[in-house]
Amino acid sequence: MNKYNRKEQAIRAFVFVGGIFFALTLRAQEYVMDPDWPKPLPEGIEWGQVPNVTIDQEGFIYAFHRSDPPVLKFDSEGNLVDSFGSSQWVALPHGFRLTPEGNIWTTDYQRQSGHTITKIDTKGNILLRLGARGFAGTGPNTFNGPADVAQAEDGSFFVADGHWNNRVVKFDASGRYLLEWGGKGSGPGQFDVPHTILIDRRGRVFVGDRSNERIQLFSQEGEYLTEWDQFGRPSGMFIDHEDVLYVADYEKLRGVTYGNAENGEVLGFIEGSEPEGVVVDLDGNVYTGEVTGGQGGDGYIIRKFIKQ
Repeated sequence: MNKYNRKEQAIRAFVFVGGIFFALTLRAQEYVMDPDWPKPLPEGIEWGQVPNVTIDQEGFIYAFHRSDPPVLKFDSEGNLVDSFGSSQWVALPHGFRLTPEGNIWTTDYQRQSGHTITKIDTKGNILLRLGARGFAGTGPNTFNGPADVAQAEDGSFFVADGHWNNRVVKFDASGRYLLEWGGKGSGPGQFDVPHTILIDRRGRVFVGDRSNERIQLFSQEGEYLTEWDQFGRPSGMFIDHEDVLYVADYEKLRGVTYGNAENGEVLGFIEGSEPEGVVVDLDGNVYTGEVTGGQGGDGYIIRKFIKQ
């Protein structure tokens, strides 16, 4: 190889690396935090920790926060339009996920009076509840710190019984126990705090195995498929209508990593929050829920990141 060929290769390598850097810079600028969202809460309501957020079919954003009332509903401009629930219904809010028919699954992981999962409608009416308040168990109808719930199109649902049981439990639409898998460990199909769970358009069950710093993928019968370790320590997950996976990580990466939900290819990263929960609207704007106080120090709020 002569010096001209070596020089040409060096130039090509420089251009390639520079192109990657430029692309990553563009991705870093793809989202900008909206400092005016949400609007201040009315007198008598104060923010608590926000472990999770969700969005309904009309585009309203819901925050599940650790204060009374536990559910706050916002419009697209950040105005509070409704609130409901009480500590008599949920002791320590945690999981919060919309169902295909437009209801919401919630979890309560408080050690003394929690250990339940509850399905509600968007007015706060209780539709179904499993578990026994204040009783932690490993049986088919008891939980020990349930973290999240994901519902399939046929109505069956999967509970990430994640804080202390390290398992996934499947029920039919009526709440009848069907099967479970897991156990504490780091091997395929084992968990160390399965903290978040969802189902993609292909019917695969995604489990955010937080302390193992990976996402494990399963069939709906619990068959291990694969795992991804490129999304940090997953605390919350959401897949948008364009099949993009968003993963919230407030412990390691401190931001939201997003990527292709089909193959796990990472597409970008959103900084500016310490998120435990994440949700995305139809315009691609990202909302995060925080429990740590956030990088801005004002904490205990949800943040909106506008897609540019």
